Amino acid sequence: MKPTLPKGTRDFSSQQVIKREYIFSIIKRVFKQYGYAPIETPAMEALQTLMGKYGEEGDKLLFKVLNNGDFLKKADQQAIQDGNSDKAAPSLSKRGLRYDLTVPFARYVVMHQNDLQFPFKRYQIQPVWRADRPQKGRYQEFYQCDADVIGSGALIYEAEFLQIFDQVFEQLNLSVNVRYNHRQILLGVAEYAGIADQFVDMTVCLDKRDKIGDQGVLQELSYRGISDAAAQKVIDVVSMEDAAAFAELIKTTEAGSKGYEEIERIHQFLNEYQPTNTFTLDPTLARGLSYYTGCIFEVESLETQMGSIAAGGRYADLTSLFGMPNMSGVGISFGAERIFDVMETLERFPESLSTTLDAIILPMDDTALVHGFSLASALRKAGKHVDVYPKPAKMQKQMKYANARQIPHVIIIGTEEVASGMYTLKNMLTGEQQKTSAADLHSSI
Repeated sequence: MKPTLPKGTRDFSSQQVIKREYIFSIIKRVFKQYGYAPIETPAMEALQTLMGKYGEEGDKLLFKVLNNGDFLKKADQQAIQDGNSDKAAPSLSKRGLRYDLTVPFARYVVMHQNDLQFPFKRYQIQPVWRADRPQKGRYQEFYQCDADVIGSGALIYEAEFLQIFDQVFEQLNLSVNVRYNHRQILLGVAEYAGIADQFVDMTVCLDKRDKIGDQGVLQELSYRGISDAAAQKVIDVVSMEDAAAFAELIKTTEAGSKGYEEIERIHQFLNEYQPTNTFTLDPTLARGLSYYTGCIFEVESLETQMGSIAAGGRYADLTSLFGMPNMSGVGISFGAERIFDVMETLERFPESLSTTLDAIILPMDDTALVHGFSLASALRKAGKHVDVYPKPAKMQKQMKYANARQIPHVIIIGTEEVASGMYTLKNMLTGEQQKTSAADLHSSI
C-alpha cells in the first residue's frame, strides 16, 4: 500500500514542531501575563453542540463522525434511499470534530459553571478541523490558540485583546494590521439599507468581499432574496472612503450609534497605549460567524499575502444555547498554521531553533562509548541537552551526522581522552577546537 495523507493535513518534522512550539510559547506567555488559565476539551463534540453555531457556511464545513458499530442499522433508510444526505446525516452521526474552540468553550462553561469564578479567563491551544478546500494558508486540520473571557460585558477586555494582539506579534517579530469593527455598526448599515431582518445574510456576504469583490457581493445578496436597490445601498455605504462621513451617516441609526459609542469607550482605555503594530477601525469588517454581536477583530500581515492570521470578537449570549443565559463573552484566536507559514516565508524564526541539542559525544572506540555515556549522564543532570553517537565509527561519518542535525558542539572521546579526562571540544559553527575538562564542559556548551 502506498502511504498517503488525507487532503488538507500535514506531517511536521522535528524542526517544524520546534518552530511551532516557539510560536505557542510566546502566545502562552502573553496570555498568562493577562491572567488567562489553560483548559482543554475533547476533539469530538456532540453534533448538536456544533450544528447551527457557525452560520450556514460553517455548518457545511463540519466533519461528522459515523456512529459506532453497524451505523446503518439505525439509519433513516428512507432518506438514504431518497438520496437526501441532509436528512440522513442525523441518524448516521451523533458526533463531530470541533470546528473551533469557542463553541466547545461555551459548552464547557455551562457544564462546569459551579466550579468557575466569573469573569472566567481561559486560554486553549488545540487542533480543530474544517472540511474546507485546501489551499495556501488553509488546511483541514490546524491549531488554534484561543483566549476568552466570559461573564462580563466590560469593554476593558476588548482593549486588552487589542494589546495582546500587538504584543504577541511584536514578540514574534511580525508587522501586522489589527482591524476591528463592531457588529452594531454593521447592523446600522443593514438598518440604513432597510434590511435589518436580513442582517446575518448581509454579514455573510460582506465577509466574502475581499475574495469576490463588490459585484460578487451584489450577486450573493440577490441570491439571498435581498432587493437590488437595498444591495446597492449596502455596497455604496461600505464603499465610502470618508470615515467621518460614514460614521455620521451610520450614527443616525439606533444600532450604529450604539456601536460607535462602544468603540469610543474602547479607545478611552487605549488612549495612553502606544502600539508597535497598526490598529485600524474598519467599518466594513464583517466576520461571517453568526454568534458575534459586538466588537470584532481580524489581523493581517503587512509583509506577505496570507489572509487573516488572527481574529475574534464579542458574543453576547453564546452560553444560552446550552441553557445558561446572560453570560456575555469575548475572545480571540491566533491561526498558528498561517503564522507559521508567514514566519517561514519571512525567515523570522531565530537561528537558535535549528537544534534542540547543546552537544553530541563522538566515541572513537567501545571504551570511549561507555565513558561517553557516563559523561552524557552527568551533563544531562546539569541541565544540558546532550546526545551520544550510538557506536564507534569513522570520524568523518560522525561529523557528517552532527552537521546534518546542526548540533553546535561535538565532544570527541578516544583512548587519550578517557585516560586524561580532557576532552576535545569542537565548536561546529566557528571550527574552533580545544581541550576541556569535564567540569569546564558545563560552561563551554
